[in-house]
Amino acid sequence: MTPSRNAIPEGPPGPLPGPLPAPGPLPGPLVGIDWLAGRLGTPGLVLFDASVGAHRAAGHRIPGARPFDLDGALSDHTAPAPHTMPGAPEFTETVRALGLHDADTVVVYDGAGIYSSARAWWMLRAMGFDRAAVLDGGLPAWTAAGLPVEATGPAYEGPRGSFTARPRPGLLVDSATVARALADPAAAVLDARTRERFAGTAPEPRPGLRGGHMPGAVNLPFAELQDRGGLMRPAGELRAAFRALAGERERLYFSCGSGVTACVLALGAELAGYREIAVYDGSWSEWGLPSELPVVPKSP
Repeated sequence: MTPSRNAIPEGPPGPLPGPLPAPGPLPGPLVGIDWLAGRLGTPGLVLFDASVGAHRAAGHRIPGARPFDLDGALSDHTAPAPHTMPGAPEFTETVRALGLHDADTVVVYDGAGIYSSARAWWMLRAMGFDRAAVLDGGLPAWTAAGLPVEATGPAYEGPRGSFTARPRPGLLVDSATVARALADPAAAVLDARTRERFAGTAPEPRPGLRGGHMPGAVNLPFAELQDRGGLMRPAGELRAAFRALAGERERLYFSCGSGVTACVLALGAELAGYREIAVYDGSWSEWGLPSELPVVPKSP
């Protein structure tokens, strides 16, 4: 993978600068590797590694990163769907154990590029924390630029933080809300799964789920919001991609397999200037279960 517009230009990188007094304001919900490289070690800047699945076993991380474990404590394992958002008390406890304070600034990345990091960013936002951004291109962009990494160590063992969740209703929604949105001419429901899964021509990776899609939903695979280098496309291109499917509708709901890559669409919509956006937490892992929820199956 080659770095593009967010890479540090001109030759091999030199030593990182010393700690700054403060990380300064985030430029938006997305930061480049150059922005982060100049701020590593800054007091008040917390770096979360939100990798999932096989990417958690990469064996290296950006220096100082703490594990935001979506496969573990940062999902509700009592829920039937994977990666379900924990309750506010559980989220507060887990994030405090990661040393986060209410006044901190957060950058989240993942080992795939921009995949599960957007889920962590959206969860923080849904719990009332706005000073968070996704690292554009994630760990692949960082390593492609020759920036330093360290061996992945044990779980975070530093001091606890003072973070307190302040849930924002409406950012993560349930199946009943999505069903209403499907019938609402002012809203659009966009599915981030692959075109084959949306069409029901490819099997679902989780057993027991019906194939196909929600009636009235439209398909925008999350990878189509990224360029060939794994970076998010420019805001104008993102806006055009959403408008091509949603038209003039400004209220957007996002779904995927388990509520993870739907958040990549939420990130893209935020960058494109949309403000009325929500993620279906259960996504196809819930909707696709045998039930009375309607499904458009594979065409004959």
